[in-house]
Amino acid sequence: MDFVDSGLYRDITDHAYDAPAWLRHTAEIGTEAGLLVFVALFVTGWWRTRHADTRAFAIAVLAPLATAVAYVCSELLKSGVTEERPCRAVTGAAPPLAECPPHGDWSFPSNHATIAGASAVTLVLVRRALVWLTAPLALLVAFSRVFVGVHYPHDVAAGLLLGTLVSLAVVGPATGPALRLTAAMRGSTAPAARWLTGPGPRAGATAPTPYATHRRH
Repeated sequence: MDFVDSGLYRDITDHAYDAPAWLRHTAEIGTEAGLLVFVALFVTGWWRTRHADTRAFAIAVLAPLATAVAYVCSELLKSGVTEERPCRAVTGAAPPLAECPPHGDWSFPSNHATIAGASAVTLVLVRRALVWLTAPLALLVAFSRVFVGVHYPHDVAAGLLLGTLVSLAVVGPATGPALRLTAAMRGSTAPAARWLTGPGPRAGATAPTPYATHRRH
């Protein structure tokens, strides 16, 4: 099957194939490493919001959960669409930099782009200033999937959109229950529960923490 953006896929993979060796190796590593950066940001967000207000902590905990839901939705959509990978379907394209996934590991949408989009959006809900880091990182992860030759441009565009929409759809209705659970755990006498959620804002603190940017007015 030949898609409208098959020509763009060929152009990108041709440039990737002719790129300097260091850039090709960086792309091969970076296409996976970018997701690890998001994991590190999730952990950092959880740790820092242990000393933030209840709402900030609740959203920080929901961020990876919403991303996981987006990934499951991407997998379900893949199973329904069953689009072949461009590294097998596009004739005349340069060899991919990464190993072409086996038949049955479908192309649409990109799981990496879905995870990156969901991660970027939910982390911004935790701390708005992170948009300057998470948005470019999500775009780089998405582009890298085309650059290494395993996805069409429309795969990664759909993945970014899917991740954004699903994560917002999850965080919105789940925030209320997460707030109540966080408040209950912070008020618990169980040491493990109090360690997981943290003590909340320090007594006597007057300035809001950087992560407490989503209070209701």
